[in-house]
Amino acid sequence: MNRKLKVLFLCSQNKKRSPTAEEIYSEYNFLEVRSAGLNKGAVYLVDTDDIEWAEIIFVMEKKHLVNLQLKYSSLLKNKKIINLNIPDKYPFMNDRLIQLLRNSVDKYVL
Repeated sequence: MNRKLKVLFLCSQNKKRSPTAEEIYSEYNFLEVRSAGLNKGAVYLVDTDDIEWAEIIFVMEKKHLVNLQLKYSSLLKNKKIINLNIPDKYPFMNDRLIQLLRNSVDKYVL
């Protein structure tokens, strides 16, 4: 049995960008995918278990990277963290958002 790459997508509220990424990349059977938010009030708030679980973490904006590093610096030592620079202006599963995600994420996971 092949081991799956564990991928975590993070945004602010886990309402649009990161759940869209989770939705499209969960279709690949060689990936294990989760999404979460970094801000209080997120649909699903990231926790230490998510950070420890992930092998590669994608954040949508620089502010997410800063927030992640402030809250979880001790858990990030051997983690690959990539800032996708995707602004919070697209609805969930928006065609343009999907294209931006594929253009940015595919080279790291496919």
